[in-house]
Order: sequence, then structure tokens, then C-alpha cells
Amino acid sequence: MSNKNVVPEAKEALNRFKMEAATEVGVNLKQGYNGDLTAKQAGSIGGQMVKKMIEKFENDMK
Repeated sequence: MSNKNVVPEAKEALNRFKMEAATEVGVNLKQGYNGDLTAKQAGSIGGQMVKKMIEKFENDMK
């Protein structure tokens, strides 16, 4: 599996989305390398992103 974005222009939007999700769960992300995050912190960011995507999908279905 590749780590390339299907739409390269979306990279900045994805980064903004990730930073927004991190702020919402209280994790301080910095630009660039964030390998010092705990698994719990990284998981909370990913979980928040999925939660927001599901909410958007559900709202778009209405």
C-alpha cells in the first residue's frame, strides 16, 4: 500500500484537518515530525478525524 495522496492538492487540506482534530482532543502537534507522540495521543487524533468524517457523511445523507 502506498502513502501517496490520490489528489496531491489535498495534502494541505488533510494536514489542516489533522491539526484541527489534534487541537480538539488537546494534543499539541507541530509541523513536520511528531514521532514523540504516544500511541494514545496519535490514536485520539485519528479517532477524532474518523468521528468528524462520519458526522459529515451522516449530515450529507439527510
